[in-house]
Amino acid sequence: MSHDDPYAPKSPSCDNKFQLVKVESWVNGVTSSSIVGLSARFGSPLPRDAANAIRRPAVLANPVNCCANSSSKLTNFVALAKRGDCTFTAKAQIAQLGGAAGLLVINDNEDLYKMVCSKNDTSINITIPVVMIPNSGGKTLEDSIAGGGSVELLLYSPIRPAVDLSAGFLLLMAVGTIVCASLWAEFIACEQVDERYKQLTPKDPSSSATNNGDDYEKEVLEINSKLAIGFLIMASAFLMLLYFFMASWFIWLLIVLFCIGGIEGIHVCLVTLILRFFKNCGRKTMNIPMFGDVLILSLVVLPLCMAFAIVWAANQHASLAWIGQDVLGICLMITVLQMARLPNIKVASALLMCAFVYDIFWVFISPLIFHESVMIAVARGDNSGGEAIPMLLRIPRFHDPWGGYDMIGFGDILFPGLLISFSYRFDRANKKSFTEGYFVWSTLGYAFGLFLTYLALYLMDGHGQPALLYLVPCTLWLIIVLGWAKGELKYLWNYGKQPSHSSSPAIGEA
Repeated sequence: MSHDDPYAPKSPSCDNKFQLVKVESWVNGVTSSSIVGLSARFGSPLPRDAANAIRRPAVLANPVNCCANSSSKLTNFVALAKRGDCTFTAKAQIAQLGGAAGLLVINDNEDLYKMVCSKNDTSINITIPVVMIPNSGGKTLEDSIAGGGSVELLLYSPIRPAVDLSAGFLLLMAVGTIVCASLWAEFIACEQVDERYKQLTPKDPSSSATNNGDDYEKEVLEINSKLAIGFLIMASAFLMLLYFFMASWFIWLLIVLFCIGGIEGIHVCLVTLILRFFKNCGRKTMNIPMFGDVLILSLVVLPLCMAFAIVWAANQHASLAWIGQDVLGICLMITVLQMARLPNIKVASALLMCAFVYDIFWVFISPLIFHESVMIAVARGDNSGGEAIPMLLRIPRFHDPWGGYDMIGFGDILFPGLLISFSYRFDRANKKSFTEGYFVWSTLGYAFGLFLTYLALYLMDGHGQPALLYLVPCTLWLIIVLGWAKGELKYLWNYGKQPSHSSSPAIGEA
């Protein structure tokens, strides 16, 4: 391997970088599972690809802790040893003296402990690779060898690409969701039939005869400053609940709630799209007790939406399950952005600044109190028995040898999305062109904020980032600066609460 490789360990002493290691295994000639390990601060570097790695047999050290000269033959073998009883450097030196080609240290839990040197080991010269693997994978190898099986191992450390196409696709998905939700009411849901025909919700018989498209506007939740501040308190309490009491059953409860919301979202989106292109489908209705007149189309689409969500929930660990999750999530967010609206920049500032503080506190400041980032721990599902919270969009890394997903939480789309949707309604109400208004600039600012988020992820070696730290300045602050430069900041700040100018209609016209 070239010494010009910036990711390579620097020397056989104690100043190497920790690296993720792939451990490919064969048991009795049959390919077994791949194990992810972590290299030590000492030892020789590993090849960057499997083609340059050497497949070697494995043997258990005897004693198994490798704290004394092994009675097992180690020459040209990869030695497996248990963690504990002596320093990691002592284990490595004993394995090296025995002629081992490498050392795998099996940790006693699923965490990958960082193997460092003690104060007296700074001048050691370990020339074999030393890797730690979790107990789950190590136990399998240990049992196979103890049972008389033949185990062969291949160790290498592929480079994780700095940029993966998945990040670009995720950015397009997030921006596309917001743009679609902003334009939905005008370009997709235009000229629709009465709202009572689209939604399977109980209707008030006294109002069914007079119900019309105006009821949709009445069902919109207009956010105010009190709701914005209340969000910070409620969201923080919910996050703490997840952190301290998160269990598999609780995650499943969230999955069920996500499915219910996703069913409603995909049902509304599908019915609206079909009616947009096939208006005749909106003429056939059926009277259902408690629900009133309901479109037959709606009754046909609903079971399909339910089946889609149920299939996803039952197969959420499948390789393509991310597609179903993203479809449900996008439709849910489009629906939410139709139901909730910001009235002006004053309320937008209260909401987004609360979200800004919330994100920063629970990612960067919470480790000072809880010794780990609460938001990152919850997002990883550390205490959920392997179940993950579904309230996010995700897409697999296409060219990453380590696999994994790029993800973005719903909040990182919904909160800026509320502001961008407001900017579009403001532009339309005030007859502003795309270049003169705020919608295009806030959308571009949101995309740039996501780019900054991914850049920060790269610069901080993948450490979780509070996306709103970058998104709020690139959207809210951008609109405030533009409004100030155009002399419209006061109007934006109090929009809908003061008599409009002759050229500026009220928000009800938006």
